[in-house]
Amino acid sequence: MQGACMSVLCVCICVSVLLRSAISQSHTESDTYTECTDGYHWDPQTEHCKDINECETIPDACKGEMKCFNHYGGYLCLPRSASVIPAPEPPITPTEAFNPCPVGYEPQGDSCVDVDECERDEHDCQPSQQCINTLGAFTCQCPDGYRKVGTECIDIDECRYRYCQHRCVNVPGSFSCQCEPGFQLAGNNRSCIDVNECEMGAPCSQRCYNTYGTFLCRCDQGYELGPDGFACNDIDECSYSSYLCQFQCVNEPGKFSCVCPEGYQLLGTRMCQDINECETGKHQCTEAQTCVNIHGRYQCVDNNRCQDPYVQVSENRCVCPVNKPACRDLPFSIVHRYMSITSERSVPSDIFQIQATSVSAGAYNTFRIRSGDDNGDFYIRQINNISAMLVLARAVSGPREYTLDLEMVSVNPLVSYQGNYQTSSALRLSIYVGPYTF
Repeated sequence: MQGACMSVLCVCICVSVLLRSAISQSHTESDTYTECTDGYHWDPQTEHCKDINECETIPDACKGEMKCFNHYGGYLCLPRSASVIPAPEPPITPTEAFNPCPVGYEPQGDSCVDVDECERDEHDCQPSQQCINTLGAFTCQCPDGYRKVGTECIDIDECRYRYCQHRCVNVPGSFSCQCEPGFQLAGNNRSCIDVNECEMGAPCSQRCYNTYGTFLCRCDQGYELGPDGFACNDIDECSYSSYLCQFQCVNEPGKFSCVCPEGYQLLGTRMCQDINECETGKHQCTEAQTCVNIHGRYQCVDNNRCQDPYVQVSENRCVCPVNKPACRDLPFSIVHRYMSITSERSVPSDIFQIQATSVSAGAYNTFRIRSGDDNGDFYIRQINNISAMLVLARAVSGPREYTLDLEMVSVNPLVSYQGNYQTSSALRLSIYVGPYTF
């Protein structure tokens, strides 16, 4: 198709030139010329040969994607995207005076001088063209962005020559370059350079990273990028796991924190540690009381916990005198001890060791829970003749308090004490079960 177009274009241009020459010669030979060459018809009113518009008179003058442009004495088939500045029809005078000089010259005395057609306005240049006088003739110069085809100025499609780095937009007589999103035109109006969107107000809510032709949004630790790719949403770390904190997790913007219950303090970032109020002095025990620290709180106990018929002989130790009849069936001595354990301990669990402080030669010792274990939560495991272990048999939950009397019974057949070979002593153990597993 392109070859066909160029062929038609060449033929039309050549015909146009020949026709003009023919018309000019015909009017110099006769003063009453009434016949016109091909492409023209005689107009009796003006007595001129007038151009025939073949684009209107010939059906389908141009085929395919070609567009018909009327031309003096002929027509042009050009691409539809072509821009044509039409030239005015040249005046044709049927009669001219005899001129002995060549075309483009006029007699002046005995010589021929050049005619400045541009100055006399005797040219057929289009209004948008510049007339340039030459010896014996003139030329019509097209504006920038157009090329001359015959007497027509055809727009130059600069985009065919890839003047632009990205996208080229052709316009009549010129062109413009456009860049893809994320780029801007350089100073030469043809090259495209990257735009730093991060410096131009990119809509990232936290952090922005410029990349070639675009940008990326990123979030600080504790946030995640939203579906729009710009906003950063807080991550609720507490909802992901129940093991982040030993007691309770509290979500905060961009992070989380662990808190502990009353009576505990944070150890590190997630563990809880009991506060020893007895050591810090944050208790309300009187001088007649002893502060006992337990899990999550403290307990005030009387300094003298001996009950009749027992009498206090030293700190935490009570003795039942042998001369009192009420002491006959009671342990000879009771020692008070205190301890605290956590809830839901793994069982069986050794929690307290009983150790005899004095043993008579030949005595045989046994250990038992005398009282306080109504539900069978504990049992005694004897280690040897002088020690035993208190074992937690079942998992227990707090807050709860046990008071166990752990008795050591001594049998010594070699020693007779008022006819009794058996004596006993007890350890009164107060066990406080904390409300938590820590």
